[in-house]
Amino acid sequence: MSKIFAFILIILLSFTITYPAQAFTCRNYNGHQVCIHSIKRSAKNHWEYRASVSIDGTKTPVELYNCRQQIYTQSNGKVISFGKDDAGAVICSFFKKR
Repeated sequence: MSKIFAFILIILLSFTITYPAQAFTCRNYNGHQVCIHSIKRSAKNHWEYRASVSIDGTKTPVELYNCRQQIYTQSNGKVISFGKDDAGAVICSFFKKR
């Protein structure tokens, strides 16, 4: 009897385990799902953000987004203008005042 009780107790406790929540913000943008995994605003240049995003499930490394010039700098130093399907608009709208 005690073995059955212990087994039932173990089964019930296994259902109460909580898994960590995904703390990223996801938005649909131009038919793509853009999720922000981490974002930090520059203290010196308020128009710059360092962010790691994923577009349709493909995660990018941390990149520097310049909302004033509409460009972003990849981790290898390559500078690219915001495109139609980039996450730049989502990043730049993240801290916009309403």
